[in-house]
Amino acid sequence: MHYVYLLICSDKKTYIGCTDDLKERVARHNKGNISATKSRLPVILIGYFAFKNRYTAFKFEKYLKSGSGRAFLRRHLI
Repeated sequence: MHYVYLLICSDKKTYIGCTDDLKERVARHNKGNISATKSRLPVILIGYFAFKNRYTAFKFEKYLKSGSGRAFLRRHLI
């Protein structure tokens, strides 16, 4: 499976990413191994979407990072 995940960082901002190993990726974020969230620790997983197809997961991640995708998240999740 491929996952698009949402984290909330210590600065109250969200981070959106994509991975095929969700537990390992979140652990790497919290250990400070990911430069995008290293200075915003700790991070908390607030949601994820699972896809069978890697390409579909990457397309959905790109959508969530767009203006309409962020609006979707505000309406439905955050």
